[in-house]
Amino acid sequence: MSSAPSPAATVDAFIAAICADDLERALTMVSDDVVYDNVPVGAVEGPDGIRQVLGGFLAPATGIDWVVHRQVAEGGTVMNERTDRFEMGGTWHELPVMGVFEVADGRITLWRDYFDMAPLQALLGGG
Repeated sequence: MSSAPSPAATVDAFIAAICADDLERALTMVSDDVVYDNVPVGAVEGPDGIRQVLGGFLAPATGIDWVVHRQVAEGGTVMNERTDRFEMGGTWHELPVMGVFEVADGRITLWRDYFDMAPLQALLGGG
């Protein structure tokens, strides 16, 4: 019997690490060949790919709060509806997100987020 946490517990711990502004701890919960796919933006592979994409985005945030509204898990698949909140320049910005995670042996092997680009572009000053 595996001593790995449940897939839902793994995703919960991953999100908690990100909210604690501890990307390095979060990256210990992904597999070496993880695929991180921001559907409107594109996919990267491996912890270094996540670090490069997410690290650059999280760096200017003075606060991070990913609110999970609903989450379901079946087998190794975890899906959640979230509002990803980022404090930047003293203002909280919100991005509605639908996330899909595949988890095996306590590590995330696939992370795919679906969201509308318009709020993200506005957040980043491009829209």
